[in-house]
Amino acid sequence: MSLAIMKKHQHARLRARRTRARLHGSAQCPRLSIKRSLKHVYVQLINDDTGTTLACACDKDVSQKGKPLEVAKQVGELIGKKAQTLGITQAVFDRGAYRYHGRIAALAEGARGSGLTI
Repeated sequence: MSLAIMKKHQHARLRARRTRARLHGSAQCPRLSIKRSLKHVYVQLINDDTGTTLACACDKDVSQKGKPLEVAKQVGELIGKKAQTLGITQAVFDRGAYRYHGRIAALAEGARGSGLTI
């Protein structure tokens, strides 16, 4: 791996650490963590007190395929519905090293649209 790529990954880890340092999820208000790859979007509701995942969703769970922004919004709606079945109404949004733009913003908008307060 080249030095430039290693620096890019190191800076991404530092950005994620800075973001997560200010966040803490509990059972009543879990952390909504996002992982974005080139093809897929994964999201989890995490209780940081016990270190457990309460619910998860990804774009593979969505039946309708389409443009990446539309799929990300559907994944957000899906995690919002799963949170409602668990009795969770609030979550702390953890964007990690990603900017709040594009698929990340669409996912958050979908979660808010399904009743989850972020």
